[in-house]
Amino acid sequence: MCWDPDREAAVLRAHEQFRWFGGGWAVNADLPTPAGFDGATQFVTPEAVAESIPCGPDLDAIVEAVSAYWQAGFTDIALVQIGDEGQDTFLQEAAGPLLARLRDAANRRRPPVATQWPGPPDSPCRCCHRHALIPAM
Repeated sequence: MCWDPDREAAVLRAHEQFRWFGGGWAVNADLPTPAGFDGATQFVTPEAVAESIPCGPDLDAIVEAVSAYWQAGFTDIALVQIGDEGQDTFLQEAAGPLLARLRDAANRRRPPVATQWPGPPDSPCRCCHRHALIPAM
């Protein structure tokens, strides 16, 4: 994702830094150098990137892009905010509201989990004790 209060700035940043995303792993794994990536992505447009990566201030668009994963049964989803120049603004303005919307949407849409979480809500997991499950309500 590339959140920014200015959608055009977000699209341009995503294109500059993540246009390789559209090639998929089969292509990217075989590109040995930055020059190979540049050649493979030279015809990727900013508009094409924005069709694959949610860009701009619309938090609902980000939630919608993520929804396919929890509908498929994923319980843990990692999001990457593209670019370093917007991180502080993202964290101050959007991260909290985005997390709240993601939790709300996941709890409404996620299919029932077959097993019970072994601890109270938001308790650390048993595998690494660092992350917590967002329990379905």
